[in-house]
Amino acid sequence: QWHYRIHQRLDLPEPILRDFHNIEGRDALIAFDGCEPEVDSQGQPVTRWDGVSFKTSPITGELIPDENQRIPQERYVNPRLAVWPTADYVVGNPPFIGASAMRRMLGDGYVEAVRTTWPAVPESADFVMYWWHIAAEAVRQSKLSRFGFITTNSIRQTFNRRVLSTHLDSFPPLSLTFAIPDHPWVDASDGAAVRIAMTVAELGDREGMLQTVRRESDGEENARSVELTTRCGKLHADLTIGANVAGAVALAANANLSNRGVSLFGAGFIVSPTEAITLGLGASPGLEEHIRQYRNGRDLTQNSRGARVIDLFGLTVDEVRQRFPEVYQWILERVKPERDQNNRESRRRNWWLFGETNPKLRHQLAGLPRYIATVETAKHRIFQFLDADILPDNMLVNIAIDDGYSIGILSSRLHILWALATGGTLESRPRYNKTRCFETFPFPDTSAESADRIRDLAEQLDTHRKRQQAQHPELTLTGMYNVLEKLRTGDPLNAKDQATHQQGLVSLLRELHDDLDRSVLAAYDWSDLADLLVGQPGATTPLPDKPAAQQEAEEELLRRLVDLNTQRAEEEAQGQIRWLRPTYQNPNAATEQRPAHQELLADLEPVAAAEPVAKRPWPKAMCDQVDAIRELLTAGPRSVEQLVAHFQRKPTKAVLAVLETLETINLAHRENNRWQLG
Repeated sequence: QWHYRIHQRLDLPEPILRDFHNIEGRDALIAFDGCEPEVDSQGQPVTRWDGVSFKTSPITGELIPDENQRIPQERYVNPRLAVWPTADYVVGNPPFIGASAMRRMLGDGYVEAVRTTWPAVPESADFVMYWWHIAAEAVRQSKLSRFGFITTNSIRQTFNRRVLSTHLDSFPPLSLTFAIPDHPWVDASDGAAVRIAMTVAELGDREGMLQTVRRESDGEENARSVELTTRCGKLHADLTIGANVAGAVALAANANLSNRGVSLFGAGFIVSPTEAITLGLGASPGLEEHIRQYRNGRDLTQNSRGARVIDLFGLTVDEVRQRFPEVYQWILERVKPERDQNNRESRRRNWWLFGETNPKLRHQLAGLPRYIATVETAKHRIFQFLDADILPDNMLVNIAIDDGYSIGILSSRLHILWALATGGTLESRPRYNKTRCFETFPFPDTSAESADRIRDLAEQLDTHRKRQQAQHPELTLTGMYNVLEKLRTGDPLNAKDQATHQQGLVSLLRELHDDLDRSVLAAYDWSDLADLLVGQPGATTPLPDKPAAQQEAEEELLRRLVDLNTQRAEEEAQGQIRWLRPTYQNPNAATEQRPAHQELLADLEPVAAAEPVAKRPWPKAMCDQVDAIRELLTAGPRSVEQLVAHFQRKPTKAVLAVLETLETINLAHRENNRWQLG
């Protein structure tokens, strides 16, 4: 097909694919001696719910998992590395399966075998990254000359980017010689439109070619007509050329403040205001602490549902049954049937609690009247204050700061550009990864007068949006910022846009943002970039599709932020830390800056007397290993040694692997040689 499209003739030999002995039909990742049914301690086959079959509950009339529809679990015997045939080049289009879908689509046994065999690939990485890692290893060992893959465009996400960074930053290094970060693709199986990336790599420290989609339109036979722009230079792990934002490091100043919200793992936890009243809200003493306001991404970007959520964190199941019997029956009927089929034993056992209760976030938010939130994946990067009584969904990134100065910095064009460059995308929507976007971002060191100006503008901005939405309930933030982008690009407003413009007072919104951007640039002493950056087409537009002068200014801004990140990291290594919320992050310090020798002494302080430990076997399944470590960390920070002490035969390497996995997916982090959740 390709040959015919290029040459408009078919002059190829037949058959086109001859009996090449280096093409083998087998598993590309693992070899194994066989596959056998998994059995329990009594020798009975282990099965699980098939994940797709439901039945109607005879009590509530709602759909619940059909526990009778089960599939057997399998165990792969003696899994080991698959050895690829000898070749000069590898080209491929491996399966597009996200990390979260691997068990459902491939089975627990196969996923366990692959992850055990290839521990160098993070468990949070997508399935396609195993092919990328194997080919990269082969090139760096001079077994291949070059390789090229089509992958999902999530290769730029932090959890996949780590695979690229490992090989690009190692010795001998790998270099990307060609990349298209985001390109349309039509899935041949169902015709669905997806976004893909293309990468080519070879050995050595080389420059490469970056092609970026400038515009696209519908073509013939489900195809897309695509126009590309080309740049040459050093390609980084995030598939960019220019400032190496992918190399920015997390700063201690920003640590221990950002976290995703809770994950329910049970739709029955969500109730309407009317249902909350029938369950006793307003009548049962103390229930107001456990039926809380709840917000997800759509609530923030579109219109709030006004939903509430049953949050029983801190209560035993017996306490729930005794204190709130109506609530107990509600979740018994609507949550427990679903949780009984969950693969994780801890979620089945603690069925009345959220699947991820997020105690770290609760601790961070304790005592604050409000906090900053943004939707993790959204067209527009908008930060807003949420009241402390609102419990955030796991698709919100939450920052435990109540000061208007901080939300002003985050709402500025500087941080938006940084977030676009450091974060990834889901389909075509920017994604805010707290580890890369927030924890690496260097805040300015500015005067009190400058900070007050930023604080005042940020409060005006947050108040303006909330006031206009309160006056016009159908008005959405997405709608307001769509119109704001049109004002900046000069695109005409249609009738719907004009109505949104009037209801949202969007020209005033633009003025507030422009004033804020200029004030934040002045706080960094970078006002020389203001005229090129402020009031220009929106920061959510990809760099290659902007006027040359603005693109150059934005790249210069990113370079300055990368340099400032490096400078701050060096200062922090010497003990100079510009805490964003010092009373919480560093409560024992006399001043905001903690000398380096005090940091060293803190690391050398004797650990408290060891807690009594009843040692247990180290779990076999990775999901149970994760549950075991997370359960221990729920009680508070622990060193690796303290965690290992809870298990027989000291599984130090395995415990470290679990901790690194939790860190990769933003569920745990290390501070002063102690690991903690969040």
